Amino acid sequence: MNWQQLLSEHRLGRSSISDRHTGRSPFHIDYDRIIFSSAFRRLQDKTQVHPLSHNDYVRRRLTHSLEVASIARSIGYNVGTRLCHKHQLENIHESDIGSIVSAAALAHDIGNPPFGHSGEDAIRYWFESSEIAKRMAIGMSEKEKSDVYRYEGNAQGFRMLTKLQMPDNRGGMQLTSATLGAFMKYPIESLMEGVDSSAATKKFGFFQSEKNLFAEVAEKTGLRNRSQSGSWWCRHPLVFIVEAADDITYRIVDFEDGFRLGLVTYKEVESLLLEILGKGFDKRILESIKEDKNKVDYLRATTLGYLVQEIADKFVELDGALLEGEVHQDLMTLIPSSAVLNEITQISINRIYADRRATEIEAAGFEVTSGLLDIYVSAIDEVRRPEKVSARSSMILKLIPDQFLSNIKETYSPYDSLMKILDYVSGMTDSFAVNTYKKLKGISLPGAILR
Repeated sequence: MNWQQLLSEHRLGRSSISDRHTGRSPFHIDYDRIIFSSAFRRLQDKTQVHPLSHNDYVRRRLTHSLEVASIARSIGYNVGTRLCHKHQLENIHESDIGSIVSAAALAHDIGNPPFGHSGEDAIRYWFESSEIAKRMAIGMSEKEKSDVYRYEGNAQGFRMLTKLQMPDNRGGMQLTSATLGAFMKYPIESLMEGVDSSAATKKFGFFQSEKNLFAEVAEKTGLRNRSQSGSWWCRHPLVFIVEAADDITYRIVDFEDGFRLGLVTYKEVESLLLEILGKGFDKRILESIKEDKNKVDYLRATTLGYLVQEIADKFVELDGALLEGEVHQDLMTLIPSSAVLNEITQISINRIYADRRATEIEAAGFEVTSGLLDIYVSAIDEVRRPEKVSARSSMILKLIPDQFLSNIKETYSPYDSLMKILDYVSGMTDSFAVNTYKKLKGISLPGAILR
């Protein structure tokens, strides 16, 4: 692989490369398209760690995505300055790598269903346990079954960017191949034989329905093909920056949120973050700050800056191996601060992510997601069969927006039908999913006064 091709300005779905706009690079345009999209706005009511939190300070998916994009940009600018000089890249600006990874990072959670990872787990569990799902799976290929049984928010994100947003365009939002390559954390389809175990293969990154779209991205960016019998490529090197930015942000920022919620103490935060900053860190500014919450703000900001430099240094050090597709570990596991970050993560797992209220709401979210699939897929299943559709299913179908029902009656494709229902459910915000479930179950009635 080579940097000149990896930074391709080709837009998915277009035959030609557009000229650079005055004041905006193609990658800035990608960022703007994502941030103004409806899918990105919905992240403001999607779970980060604490579902449906009433604490205004605690982050949601939208805030988290903006923070990850900021960290990715900082790493990318640092790396870009050095790589442009090293490789003598033509028509590439030093800031382009920062712009690419910030756009990809902005979108990294755009396919997440409501209730975060528990929402993904609920979808997978529903397909494994539902008799309706088993009936719908008859006639589907093994790879199509794998798509839904192993449902993956990362693949839903690629589908969102390339098909569901701006659906009248081939390629959806028609982002650059460089940005889509940097977005694709797992460049592999859901069912592959002979796959090794690595950071890039533990999940999958695209559904069968978008396989050809990613093949185009891979071709334009020159990703190395890792299989002759299936869709599997080496990671785009910039994926490692986006992934590291996400890791840095959630490890440090979730720890900060835990302090704000009273789940970890100031002394714990101070001790671990100072360990990252090292013995040479000047504590005078920290000691001049009076309130603990302001001290944590300062420590968080300083630590993030320190980790940005560690990641950038490691990326440049591994430049050659990354281009050969020979790096199979997350960058976070390779930097000097790795051991302390693992300690922070362990505390977060035991005390923050396992907080009783968060767990109770996630459990409720599990039931909501599974319940919505029961309701919607049952209705779709009836439409596909020759018997008369029940009055209940007819009413349910009227409540599903037309964009998620198009061609279901005509095609009778169980895979396409399931994907469209998953599009609808996974696109819901936490609050909308809860309210919809309550209305469909008769737990609450819209606009009604009960006498």
